[in-house]
Amino acid sequence: MAQIDRIWEFIQRLTPLMRSSLLAELERLELCGVEMPGSSDLQARLRAEFRRDGSTQNRAATPSRYFFAPLENLLIDGAPEHANSGRIPRGSLAPIWEWITRDLLPTMARDFNAQMKDLIAADKQKEASQAASTFQTKVVKALESTLSSSEGAEQTRTKLASYTAARSAYDDLVKIMNALRTREALAKFDAALPAKISKFDDALVLKLTKMLQDFAKKNPAAVPFALTLIANRLKTPWQLIRLATKTAASKAAADVAAAPYGITVSMVIDRIDDRRAALRIALKNNRVLVARQLLTEIYNTEYALQVRIDQFEQSEWGARLRTLMEAIAALVEAEISRFPDEVGHVLGSRSLRSYNSLAGRLTHLAWKGRDAVTDGVAQIKKLIA
Repeated sequence: MAQIDRIWEFIQRLTPLMRSSLLAELERLELCGVEMPGSSDLQARLRAEFRRDGSTQNRAATPSRYFFAPLENLLIDGAPEHANSGRIPRGSLAPIWEWITRDLLPTMARDFNAQMKDLIAADKQKEASQAASTFQTKVVKALESTLSSSEGAEQTRTKLASYTAARSAYDDLVKIMNALRTREALAKFDAALPAKISKFDDALVLKLTKMLQDFAKKNPAAVPFALTLIANRLKTPWQLIRLATKTAASKAAADVAAAPYGITVSMVIDRIDDRRAALRIALKNNRVLVARQLLTEIYNTEYALQVRIDQFEQSEWGARLRTLMEAIAALVEAEISRFPDEVGHVLGSRSLRSYNSLAGRLTHLAWKGRDAVTDGVAQIKKLIA
């Protein structure tokens, strides 16, 4: 405890922004499975401090919050070390903001922060949003110029590494640039989506596919973000792959991968990876009911991928999923092994794999039957044509 107190004394001498970045980095390392002695205590102290002065609890009242506002629907909690197409880790925002304000545009950022503090204090929301939009445009132009050369890109990587150890920081910066560049188009696309998609049927898949085609004509680099906005509305997240399977030449993995939105399969597997990280944290904190919910979603998604895409197991997707499921199985086994065999554990219940039930098997048969009819109709249309 004495050592933690000494570290805390040092942390107190850092600026609020650096302490916020430190908290984000500690949280990122925890989610990545890195065990650091004393990390939990330091995180608790930092969170308590920010709660007390309101600096993170009222995130909307900060210049950086206004700046990153267009990204809100694309953010994901945690710190994934995979590509996570279409999503941006929330933990990357603090170090990237630090880099923008210290290295990319320090003078403009200082002026922006000063202007925003006055506007926020006066509760001038419209003017603050306009000022943020102006600065976003300046940052995007500066990024386009800086990252256009290999030398500028490498210098950026090096600088970002001094603010965070996350390997994805540079890629996240590129995603932020693309998202801010197309922020108005993304906002318009998001507003046109249904509020909630409980049933992702063929008619809606067709409608959204048309919307995506129109969007992609002017914003090809932002298509993964548009897919994320659709995923946010889905009641059943794995159904995002229907945008790929419905437009593929067949249900074979190779054809689905070649389909216009084949990336959706990787995005769904990314979600499993995110749920794996969340499961580990839930188990570490003895939140068994949360773990049960996460595990149910993981199992259902695994099953859907395997039965909705032919030759899935032999594909690169299948190999990645097997690795993930082995890691998940190890987490579950470690948790269950803490209890005597005669006691049992909720995470070992067969009910978590609902597709093994009679209702689940009937649903599978219904899927296959519908797919067979759809494929048959498609073949007839080709012959007639």
